[in-house]
Amino acid sequence: MPFFQGVFPQAFTWLGLCQVLLLLAAGLGAVVVYWAMRLLARHAWFMHRLSCFSKPSAHSWLLGHLGQMQSTEEGLLQVDDLVRTYTHSCSWFLGPFYHLVRLFHPDYVRPLLMAPARITVKDELIYGHLRPWLGQSLLLSNGEEWSRKRRLLTPAFHFDILRHYVTMFNTSTNTMHDKWRHLMANGRTNIEMFDHVTLMTLDSLLKCAFSYNSNCQQSSSEYVSAIVELSDLIIDRRQKILHHWDWIYWKTQQGKRFKKALSIVHSFTSEVVQRRRALISQQRETYTDFTTAPQRKKDFVDIILLSKDEEGQGLTDEEIQAEANTFMFAGHDTTASAICWTLYNLARHGHYQEKCRQEVMDLMQGQEEQEIEWKDLSNLPFTTMCIRESLRLHAPVQAVTRKYTQDMAVPGGRTVPKGAICLVSIYGTHHNPAVWTNPYEFDPLRFDPTNTEGRASHAFIPFSSGPRNCIGQKFALAELRVVVALTLLRFRLSPGWDPEVGIGSRGVRRLPQLVLRAEGGLWLQVEPLTSQDLEQQQDA
Repeated sequence: MPFFQGVFPQAFTWLGLCQVLLLLAAGLGAVVVYWAMRLLARHAWFMHRLSCFSKPSAHSWLLGHLGQMQSTEEGLLQVDDLVRTYTHSCSWFLGPFYHLVRLFHPDYVRPLLMAPARITVKDELIYGHLRPWLGQSLLLSNGEEWSRKRRLLTPAFHFDILRHYVTMFNTSTNTMHDKWRHLMANGRTNIEMFDHVTLMTLDSLLKCAFSYNSNCQQSSSEYVSAIVELSDLIIDRRQKILHHWDWIYWKTQQGKRFKKALSIVHSFTSEVVQRRRALISQQRETYTDFTTAPQRKKDFVDIILLSKDEEGQGLTDEEIQAEANTFMFAGHDTTASAICWTLYNLARHGHYQEKCRQEVMDLMQGQEEQEIEWKDLSNLPFTTMCIRESLRLHAPVQAVTRKYTQDMAVPGGRTVPKGAICLVSIYGTHHNPAVWTNPYEFDPLRFDPTNTEGRASHAFIPFSSGPRNCIGQKFALAELRVVVALTLLRFRLSPGWDPEVGIGSRGVRRLPQLVLRAEGGLWLQVEPLTSQDLEQQQDA
């Protein structure tokens, strides 16, 4: 899940580099000289090893591409230029500190994402800022520790568990739609999607992870507010180079706010895990055969509490808390982004929206309850095609990064040296004209089964791929289909406008942060569908 684009914006420039070096030199003297010499020698070595990759124009041999990456619409357009110019890959240097290979073609992406997990490492540059929050969770761990956790967590995403979650997706979506109806009853039809959908996905995840009804869509929740603040603070920290050093960051106001929000989140998950473990222990003492104890539907915490490895060992409370925190962090923002951009794309393409709505209406015909069930998800083929095309065009996560403990061969006789950061550009791959025809157009028929034959296996990677792909992708796709289907069944969508800038003053500007958002929000016009509207559509 998180996520490179914009990690080093223009604020990280020559001035910032000088400030860091001067700060260190003032207090450390000769140590800095030794450190600088090693840094420059390492830089020269990587420059030589990566010379097999084309290098875009840089500031200098030392500064490289400092300040050239932007977390803005212009930053994404820059990626488009790189893809058109270099087709498959290029090297990139952030001063003498970080040495990257940026990849945006399936043939180059595949050997890296499919590499064995034992040689694949999550780099600290991108993922280190998440560690205080998420600990040594599946997202951040490596090697055998990662393999063990992946095996223990896999049962939590089994189809039998996801089937139970679908009910919660319906309930949380219904609450969001009730809020929309209330707004429309008061004359507000222009609605900002991210605010509403993010609260909905948090509400849904709290039910799925902890069996906790937060009511966060209707009233404020200290825990939910803390999660939102942590996400915002991580983005802010990435944009300030001096804050990348812990010993500086924890002394800043932002660092203190981060610790306060972190305390709230960790206290909540710790209390849930301890209570649940106590409940399981009590049931085991009361019932000789634990399987005969009164059973309720298990949530995420229940399942990982009960999971055991080959030696009969489970996860510790600390490990369970880390995984629960990761589930909440990785699951709410990414899914919310995917839902919002899918609704946006359907709002802009009314004929596809109507075709999806007809499909949902046909599915629901004869059902008393307007509720999507597990069995219904496989009967929404065109709606699913639209979701997949939106995930291609507006992938929530723009890039993932990896490091490897050995040299990695890629096509063209090129080699990524051990220790270099591989930036796999999901955005670049999804918009590569050498891979996709008319890559900037929304065309769901790309995902018609008759049109997918011969397509490269790694042309479409919204959830990454290989052994370290997103473990929650089936969860996300299930929630996407439920929310999109119910929304189209009840409302007609059309493009809205940002009230701050007015109607028609500019198009939507994408904002790549932890996930893909929109500058000023993503606004849609929402119109409730009446029974008469639905009858007319049914007769059409």
